[in-house]
Amino acid sequence: MDGKTLTLVCQTENQRLDRFLAEALPDVSRGEVQRWIAEGRVHAPGRKMKPSTRLPLGAEVTVTLPAPEAALPAAQPIPLDILFEDEAILVLNKPAGQVVHPAAGHAQDTLVNALLHHCPALAALHPERPGIVHRLDRDTSGVMVVAKTKEALRHLQGQFKARKVEKVYRALVYGVPASPVGIIDVPLGRDPRHRQRFAPLPDGKPARTRYRVVETFAGYSLLDVQPETGRTHQIRVHLAWLGHPVAGDALYGRRRTPLPLRRQFLHAARLRFDHPLT
Repeated sequence: MDGKTLTLVCQTENQRLDRFLAEALPDVSRGEVQRWIAEGRVHAPGRKMKPSTRLPLGAEVTVTLPAPEAALPAAQPIPLDILFEDEAILVLNKPAGQVVHPAAGHAQDTLVNALLHHCPALAALHPERPGIVHRLDRDTSGVMVVAKTKEALRHLQGQFKARKVEKVYRALVYGVPASPVGIIDVPLGRDPRHRQRFAPLPDGKPARTRYRVVETFAGYSLLDVQPETGRTHQIRVHLAWLGHPVAGDALYGRRRTPLPLRRQFLHAARLRFDHPLT
């Protein structure tokens, strides 16, 4: 990702390109300037760009600066509901309302901020998403596994990529499905009319979800839901497509519900995987 572009004018006859840029940009080292030249960030009309290129007096040089690096997440003393922990992994119950990792509009109070306080060594795994191998939506609660070592991170990432991790969610939905068990096999993509939503699209990415009715109530059903793929908002979109959106889901379902819910009724209930040390 690139930042702003500067146009600089050489004030000395026959000056080397790298020396000119280092003098014109005093906060940038000569080595960094040479890297920018190698990356193709430096241009001058009719000239081949090398560190040793000589510039005539008055030559214009344009420099496309790299985008500034985002600030790394900070550790915060946020309580964690830890279900299991050893030297390799940490399994926790994420509360509804908590964002997994910092993003635009959510720089603090995320799960990552809490993890960095609980285990500072996680920052060595990945500065922005330390130990994170999967995620849950902000308003979805439930079980998550976090890697604490590089070996555990590789092991868990491999299992998720190969779809060897079994994930089961509990969802309360509006209405009663026509079949007590079923498979929803509908491709999904970003909704072209609503960029915050995803939608069933013929040319979308493959998405497959299994469900089973556990119990029915007056106007509602409790389901066990098992996603076989990991598309964004997959369960919520698939259940809405089925005609039974998740209760409390204002994005894909009804904006108002008679139930006293302040969140979508979707909980990651079970997670089955191979422990990295077994």
